[in-house]
Amino acid sequence: MAAHAYIGSFTSAGGRGLTTAAVDPGTGALTVLGSTAEVDDPSFLALSADRGVLYTVSETREGGAAAFSLADPAAPRPSGGTVPVGGSAPTHLCLHGEHLVTANYSSGSVSTLALDAAGGIGAVRSVLEHEGDGPDRDRQTGPHAHMVLPDPSGRWLLSVDLGTDSVRVCELDAATGELEIERELGLRSGTGPRHLTFHPRGDRAYIMNELRSVVTVCRWDAAAGSLRPVTEVSVLPEGAAGPETPNYPSELVVSQDGRFAWAANRGHNSIAVLSLDASGERMELLDTVPCGGDWPRHLTADPSGRRLYAANERSGDVTWFDVDQQTGIPQQAGSVDVPAASCVLLR
Repeated sequence: MAAHAYIGSFTSAGGRGLTTAAVDPGTGALTVLGSTAEVDDPSFLALSADRGVLYTVSETREGGAAAFSLADPAAPRPSGGTVPVGGSAPTHLCLHGEHLVTANYSSGSVSTLALDAAGGIGAVRSVLEHEGDGPDRDRQTGPHAHMVLPDPSGRWLLSVDLGTDSVRVCELDAATGELEIERELGLRSGTGPRHLTFHPRGDRAYIMNELRSVVTVCRWDAAAGSLRPVTEVSVLPEGAAGPETPNYPSELVVSQDGRFAWAANRGHNSIAVLSLDASGERMELLDTVPCGGDWPRHLTADPSGRRLYAANERSGDVTWFDVDQQTGIPQQAGSVDVPAASCVLLR
């Protein structure tokens, strides 16, 4: 069971920045310990491999990233200032070898930054500019890199772009920090891919699409670095969304045993519960349950798979749920106030 939770938020919308909470080992309940506004709009967080350093984006027009020491896990301490990433409005970051990598939404780019031996963030080493657009003239007039993550093999970096309806598979040169696109998978026009996650077995990938409320199920070939779409599955009941009731899914989480997946629905304000078969290819919507707030921007599961946490941005709270191990259905167990909450990371 995780001992601490770190919660990102939008300081520009009244958030407190980075909030630290204790996690009750028996109930999963969160108790806020403190917060720091050292970084503007720390909307997404990641941990170093040894879990001793916490990284955050600064989702501002200028775009930055920052590191916090977790020598005292209850009180993260800034390690250097906010470092420019060479792109605008970074929404996501990950670690890959000795580099920090950010997906920059507004500029439609992916940046790599050097890390020193202590995990401190150095200068930008490369910026990969995405190209293209999509049919939605409000959201897809240009590229919008929304997520970047390594595949389970550790060889590839996948960049998910909402603006171009595509996922780019890249290799990172460890010596230079340069990113090279190996191939680009085009998805159905207008779907607006936002996030991607892998099956625990590592051979299936699931792409959460923001503009069409569907998950794209893909086969992943790590040897070739290729994604192949298999099917799409709605994360809403039929008729639940339309022009008058729009929905914009945000996050998708797969259980560690590969039996269930959960998607956060912004607008419908629900968590979709999906089942997966043994192959990981057949996905079925089982139910939707209220998220306990408004505009669930992020979901995370605890290591035991028995609890889910939702960061509800507009209602300004984090809710937690007990998950039925037989059905996968979450039941809300509590909540805590965190203004403009955007991300929950457990440690």
